[in-house]
Amino acid sequence: MIKILKYTEYLYLVVAIASIYKIITLWPVNPKDTYIFIFFAVVSIAMFFFRRRYRKRFEKRSGNHS
Repeated sequence: MIKILKYTEYLYLVVAIASIYKIITLWPVNPKDTYIFIFFAVVSIAMFFFRRRYRKRFEKRSGNHS
């Protein structure tokens, strides 16, 4: 279970990196089209840190009770 949590948090980073790439490439052409990718990047980075904190808390609790 913990391994799955590790992989999913890094998937959020992949989405954030892809969104940032899209922002950089689309910004000179049409900045209005980049707002959705800015949203995805911000939410993905926030979710990465949230999931990471949740996983570490889960590891700490499961380590103390086993």
